[in-house]
Amino acid sequence: MSDSKYENLRELANRVSRSTVAVVDAMSQRGAFKGEELTTIGQLRDQCVQIIQLIESMDQEEAMEVDESETPHIADKE
Repeated sequence: MSDSKYENLRELANRVSRSTVAVVDAMSQRGAFKGEELTTIGQLRDQCVQIIQLIESMDQEEAMEVDESETPHIADKE
């Protein structure tokens, strides 16, 4: 998969997951779900939270890689 397609997928997954969590939370506060639906809705919310955490972790790893590549090494200064 090309980098731009990968980035588009990643951004979309992040936005959809965050929106889904917000919608599930709002609907559950309003009592929109029947008891038998709560397990499925809870699993959906948990899966979205996992996606959000995974993307945030990937973002942090990439930021650290960029920082490391931009930081001059001691050997480079000599």
